[in-house]
Amino acid sequence: MKFILDENLPVELARHLQSLGHDTDTVIDEGLRGVADQAVVDAAQTGDRILMTLDKGIGNIRRFPISQHGGVVLLRPDTAGRKAVTAFILERLAKITGMDLAGRLVVVGPSRIRLR
Repeated sequence: MKFILDENLPVELARHLQSLGHDTDTVIDEGLRGVADQAVVDAAQTGDRILMTLDKGIGNIRRFPISQHGGVVLLRPDTAGRKAVTAFILERLAKITGMDLAGRLVVVGPSRIRLR
């Protein structure tokens, strides 16, 4: 799967995903640190990548209609910190990557995953 990680995710997560065979890039690697959310969403779509983020604003379907992005995985862990967030994602990765993510908003919480 092709992912781009938002700047609010640990950069070491990219290495974990790459080691599992996923084509993973980061907003930081793309030189998009600090840019507006729309630019991040556009870059993900242009690169045909699924955007992983902790940013609830990007998950706002009024602001970013599903038809206008290539796919977003909004992560809602119940704990903070780099290691906890990385563990949260890796524990759910098999379920996430088993879904059709293209053009969808996927909200991943501690106890469930919702698709829109």
